[in-house]
Amino acid sequence: MKKLLTNPLVLIGFIIIASILLLAIIAPLIAPYDPDAIDVKAILLSPSSIHLMGTDGLGRDVFSRMLYGARISLMVGFVAVGIATAIGIVLGAIAGFYRGWVDTLIMRIVDVMLSIPTFFLILAVIAFLTPSIWNIMIVIGLTSWMGVTRLVRAEFLSLRNREFVLAAQALGAKDARLIFTHLLPNSLTPIIVSSILGIASAVLVESGLSFLGLGVQAPQASWGNILTDGKEYIQFAWWLSLFPGLAILITVLGYNLLGDGLREAYNPRSSQH
Repeated sequence: MKKLLTNPLVLIGFIIIASILLLAIIAPLIAPYDPDAIDVKAILLSPSSIHLMGTDGLGRDVFSRMLYGARISLMVGFVAVGIATAIGIVLGAIAGFYRGWVDTLIMRIVDVMLSIPTFFLILAVIAFLTPSIWNIMIVIGLTSWMGVTRLVRAEFLSLRNREFVLAAQALGAKDARLIFTHLLPNSLTPIIVSSILGIASAVLVESGLSFLGLGVQAPQASWGNILTDGKEYIQFAWWLSLFPGLAILITVLGYNLLGDGLREAYNPRSSQH
């Protein structure tokens, strides 16, 4: 814990993410307007004390939509990474623990999946599905588990022949006990770091899909479709592109700082310097 509290990357990343999460949670309490309310008398108003981030082409308050968009973007990140991490842990644990032909089969599947550009794979799958937030979360999760699988496999292979594992095995511990009591708990730190970095990637993917019109559909707000609205007015309504772009940038930066800080804090090599 002392390492975390004294690591500036962890502190900055945590403050950024905690602030965004807090704003997303209390969005209904602090949003000054209904994010979907159309007001033809307030179309494309610039930022002011009445509309902090201006309004869009339908007169909707951008600040309110940004707050509710944070909920969507973060929810997609958490759920998608949760799905990917669960799949990766199961497959990586099986490959690293049992090895042999099981390991070979799983890793060849991973190699095939990694040979396909992830974003284009997601686009191809989304094209055959009805665009919805749940489909996006599931598809991102089902196409992002390969890195976690390789990480968990590597951790299991390095721990498999450790003394405490061999001792438990000699005492007659079953496979499930070895995996869930001895191997998996000692592999959690890199898994957590990978998951945090994965949330940043999922937020970017969701924003990209929504920007292309294949993600969250109007009138539901997400940072990606707010950016899409802004591209039509970018020459004279700069705020429609600036604020969602900054939100994506700061959020991804926060997760990356937090993930890198955790990796540095728990890296034995870094503690030696």
